[in-house]
Amino acid sequence: MARSVEAVRRTVLGSLGAVLVAVGLALLVLPGPGLLLVFAGMVLLSRAVPALDRFVGPVRRQAMRAAEESVSSPWRIAGSVTAGLCLVGAGVAWGLVPRLPYSGWTTGASLIVSGIVLFALLAWSHRRVRAGRRD
Repeated sequence: MARSVEAVRRTVLGSLGAVLVAVGLALLVLPGPGLLLVFAGMVLLSRAVPALDRFVGPVRRQAMRAAEESVSSPWRIAGSVTAGLCLVGAGVAWGLVPRLPYSGWTTGASLIVSGIVLFALLAWSHRRVRAGRRD
């Protein structure tokens, strides 16, 4: 029984980690916190497949460096907030305007969720950098 529970846990962690890595890789070229999602996915994957644990450290360093750079100046923060607002606005537009390609609330909701994730990670990055400066 315990063996099957462990197999299910590893499968769920591996699947969720793979999805996060895939979305993070897409967000490396699209607006969004791609490297942080790749890092989160790698952490989950390393829990499911211990051999991948050696890749977590380098990805973590790169993700934390990118998070610090994303809030290093007011212009970068403003650009990230603008990108988040554009994602949310585009999501609402895709949900309401039927003439747009792939219109509907499925597409709109994914854009809105992307904007919200961007805001959450931006706030996390800002708090992390501020706490580091205090120390």
